[in-house]
Amino acid sequence: MRISPDGYYVERYVKCDNCGLLIYGSGLQTASRKALFCSEWCIAWDEKRQAGEQHPVLPLS
Repeated sequence: MRISPDGYYVERYVKCDNCGLLIYGSGLQTASRKALFCSEWCIAWDEKRQAGEQHPVLPLS
């Protein structure tokens, strides 16, 4: 979520490109893909999907 410079209103809602979770900070990006992620887990899951796995399984941290 991006708060306005004066802090009085929400400028825009920013969501993880993988799971849709609302991101309050700057989020995480990878060098290979211009997507915004909420966690390392979402990055690993997305990389598996991009590699062709239909139903990636990762342990929850």
